[in-house]
Amino acid sequence: MSYFPKISFQREVEEYLTKVFRNNELIAALGTEKVESKYQSLLNHLSHPPAFTTVRVNTHLASVKHVKKLLFEEIQKQFQGLCLPVLEHPKLQDILLIPVIGPRRDLKKHASEVIVGAHCGYAVLRGAHVYVPGIVSTSKFMKAGDLVSVYSDIEGKCRRGAKEFEGVKVFLGNGVSELSRSEIFSSSGPLNGMGIRMTEPVYLSPSFDNVLPSHLFLQNLPSVIVSHVLNPQPGERILDICAAPGGKTTHVATLMHDQGEVIALDKIANKVKKIKQNAELLQLNCIKAFCYDGTRALSVEKREDEQEGPPFLPESFDRILLDAPCSGMGQRPNMAYSLTLKEVTSFQPLQRKLFTVAVELLKPGGILVYSTCTITLSENEEQVAWALRTFPCLQLQPQEPHIGGEGMRGAGLSLDQLKLLQRFDPSAVTLQGMDINSLQDSKEHDLISLANKDCIGFFIAKFLKWNSK
Repeated sequence: MSYFPKISFQREVEEYLTKVFRNNELIAALGTEKVESKYQSLLNHLSHPPAFTTVRVNTHLASVKHVKKLLFEEIQKQFQGLCLPVLEHPKLQDILLIPVIGPRRDLKKHASEVIVGAHCGYAVLRGAHVYVPGIVSTSKFMKAGDLVSVYSDIEGKCRRGAKEFEGVKVFLGNGVSELSRSEIFSSSGPLNGMGIRMTEPVYLSPSFDNVLPSHLFLQNLPSVIVSHVLNPQPGERILDICAAPGGKTTHVATLMHDQGEVIALDKIANKVKKIKQNAELLQLNCIKAFCYDGTRALSVEKREDEQEGPPFLPESFDRILLDAPCSGMGQRPNMAYSLTLKEVTSFQPLQRKLFTVAVELLKPGGILVYSTCTITLSENEEQVAWALRTFPCLQLQPQEPHIGGEGMRGAGLSLDQLKLLQRFDPSAVTLQGMDINSLQDSKEHDLISLANKDCIGFFIAKFLKWNSK
């Protein structure tokens, strides 16, 4: 049952998406009624958080069993003895799954209100506390220690420092203020600490602030699958062409047992710094991160062999991961998508530039994995169809593990080709809440099945380069 309003888009984007999800191929296969039902279900799912929190264990430093025990103890401490299971995934043996309890509909709202920005609000719905930079407005006389109700300004219309706000806001839960209003909006400069400690969130999910930081990496389930599909081997040379913030980069290095070379590129310096910090925190030494534009990563002339950074000579890498910049429509929760149609449609040509470079850089016999966290055809199945037409040297490959659904119709791919793709579609399950009673009555394999489906929207394609172009 839907708790939040379904995700809203700018009018042009909504019209564009409607055409995508009511395309002729889909309607011919499924019928108008089923197509429409699936699309409306998807819009509702996108405004709600996934049913599970997924954490990847850094198996380079500790066993899954050991971390599971530590995490179970931490959750009991956070939830004051509430017994929440920590599940191991039978096909992804380096992740742990924690069910998300909610939505909790019986919470009483307090008179004192705090308004947070949309992105802060989405983090709260996935277990975070409220930090000062995310706070947009508070009630006039709020003091440290006050019980407050926290709301998200999903449309971004609340003025910073406002004493009241009557626009569209969504209730996220209750908490305790760590600071007064005057401290939060101090003229001496912005603070960075915790502003509101959430005590009764609408969706109950553990906080991972400073929890086993070198042993755990918070990561969506499909994002973990990508690295397993790439299947890196010890001693190989791997390129992660759009790597920030480094979740997949560090996972690839871990799967290789930190043996070989993982080159990570990103064109934003602060993001490259974050990749290096994550590699250091997880004690992985085979990662080399460079601030560089992936579209320029191919060297057009001979270079010194001693040069380890970009640009690179053709056919330099055994495997390449292209987790492409995308429109991000699969991210959850999101109640008001802000990008314009011009921005949404700008990603396809960028992805093709990156893909072309990746094909050039891949050795014959090498593997290229392409992924996005979006739901459009133009950035997913259409890109696969384009790649197969443009690069005769590429062949689609089966994926292991294959946990998502098959690709979506509408790009002219054959049924056999669609079956080789993985599209994670949250509308594949009924939107449902979870409480302690229903959790205790559920069998573990049913919970795993739910976790596999009720995740973010995501797409994966795997190619083999079988010879030089």
